[in-house]
Amino acid sequence: MSGHSKWHTIRRKKAVTDARRGKVFTQIIKEITIAAKIGGGDAGGNPRLRLAIDKAKASNMPSDNIKRAIMKGTGELPGMSYEDVTYEAYGPGGAALIIECVTDNKVRTISDIRHVLDRNHGKLASAGAVAFQFHRKGLVSVPKSFISEDDLMTVILDAGADDLATEDETYTVTCRPEGFEPMKKAIEAKGIKIDHAELQLVAENTVKVEGKDAENLLKLVEALEDHDDVQHVYSNFDIDDKVIANLAAAGE
Repeated sequence: MSGHSKWHTIRRKKAVTDARRGKVFTQIIKEITIAAKIGGGDAGGNPRLRLAIDKAKASNMPSDNIKRAIMKGTGELPGMSYEDVTYEAYGPGGAALIIECVTDNKVRTISDIRHVLDRNHGKLASAGAVAFQFHRKGLVSVPKSFISEDDLMTVILDAGADDLATEDETYTVTCRPEGFEPMKKAIEAKGIKIDHAELQLVAENTVKVEGKDAENLLKLVEALEDHDDVQHVYSNFDIDDKVIANLAAAGE
């Protein structure tokens, strides 16, 4: 697993227990609302909505909140009109950044994102400048304590997995976007616990970032992720695991 994935693993675990839970709920509600707006309120026929609901349940979001978010998306209840918007940027050390947002005001959001980048040694890039380096893939994380690597490999190969990586206490299965739902179902059908599952943009190649650039880059990513309109930040950076762990510990 690259340093970038290591960083997100740390951030994801931290978000479960700290004051960012309100931010997590806001992100998920926006995602549910726009997914329902675009693809309808039936999760059975709307993969994006189904994934958003899964995230909501994993975060212990009350079912009433989920239902209201869906109804706002379908227009059954009044609410904000959200839309997807994606920005591309460069960070310290030459790292490429993809910033996915859901917003009700694109003018405000682009101004805010530019301000965050300027304050943290980053710069906005033109559309298409870095996006070609990334491809969307399905990622499913499974705790090592539930299954051996060989047994998991048998399950995922039959389901069409592209790769299996190990990191600390988890396995991470990678697959094509169209194989994401079948992969999850195949793993769950064997009674295997899924720790985390989502579609992500994954960089084909990584850029090694060290020293002060590494510190500034992680601060930039964190500042972007803290913005209310930002749903995901993807990057191609590769930072040493020890550096990431030390910086994460210093921020606690």
